[in-house]
Amino acid sequence: MNKLLYAPGACSIGIHLLLEEIGKPYQAEPTDLRAPAPERSLTKLNPKSKVPTLVRDDGSILTEFPAIAWWLARSNPEKRLVPDDADGQARVLEAMDYAISTVHMRSYTLMNRPGNFSPLESAHESIKTRGRENFDKGLATLNKALEGKDYIAGTFSIADAAVFYVELWAARANVPLPANCAAHLARMKARPAVAAVMQKEGMAA
Repeated sequence: MNKLLYAPGACSIGIHLLLEEIGKPYQAEPTDLRAPAPERSLTKLNPKSKVPTLVRDDGSILTEFPAIAWWLARSNPEKRLVPDDADGQARVLEAMDYAISTVHMRSYTLMNRPGNFSPLESAHESIKTRGRENFDKGLATLNKALEGKDYIAGTFSIADAAVFYVELWAARANVPLPANCAAHLARMKARPAVAAVMQKEGMAA
């Protein structure tokens, strides 16, 4: 049985909801990212000490959101979590990578953890400002990708799991979502798997 190590409300919620969507038995173990890394049980399994971390049926460890999401999709082809055609797959990977590497890592993280980018407190406000600018631009780009569609690839895919968590973070931070992103977030929350995972992670719908 696959086991996911996650932090409630973190980016790992995207992998959590994919496991729930797949519908096969799995375990989910929360970890406290506020604890020092050496004290986390997570660190023993993943030296990167980050979520999501997936312990697979055979005991092997898989890390990084895109790798885990892709492996889950390819291991469960009947769930059609990625399109069949090469162009559709490329678009899914494009949106997923952008949500994670740009909207999350180069935008939201700047807004919330400026100390990761400069030890000088005097620089923190400008870092936060740049992060918010990047975040707004990122959401606008995702909004355009969703234009005229319910989901990134037309139907639900692994890309939507990544887009969902940055939309969720925006809503929690009271950052206004563009119309298509707001509709996508509402659509995602209405999915039974997403509602179940949010309840499991102790998050309000």
